[in-house]
Amino acid sequence: MKAKQRKLLWSLILLLLLSAVTYLYSEDRPSNEPSSPSHEKVVQILFPSDRYPATAKHIQEAIEKGEAPICTIDRGGAEENRSLSLKGIPTKKGYDRDEWPMAMCREGGEGADIEYIKPSDNRGAGSWVGNQLENFADGTRVEFMFK
Repeated sequence: MKAKQRKLLWSLILLLLLSAVTYLYSEDRPSNEPSSPSHEKVVQILFPSDRYPATAKHIQEAIEKGEAPICTIDRGGAEENRSLSLKGIPTKKGYDRDEWPMAMCREGGEGADIEYIKPSDNRGAGSWVGNQLENFADGTRVEFMFK
């Protein structure tokens, strides 16, 4: 290889290295770091109050009483949150114990507002919420909107 060709080859290698280093430290490059959904905007979903009126009323009243208006999805904490929120709240024949914030919310758990609601309303609402949120990652912040 001639000296001129080696010089050109080294120039290309240095250019590639410089480009790689510039890219690695660029703020515009895509990040492999997981995003922090809790710092992202709040996703708003319109709750069907006409289909699940008792659940809608409970959520709105719980928020008016000071419960968190935002649900941060935390599916892994749902079982423990449900156990904590329903502790000491007796079952009632013909009713479900509805909780706000929901057990699947980071804000749920001990101190959640509990209301007795007919199973058809409560379970229908739970299924609807599950379907709406299934594609959102844990950490996503959700606000339920009402007409």
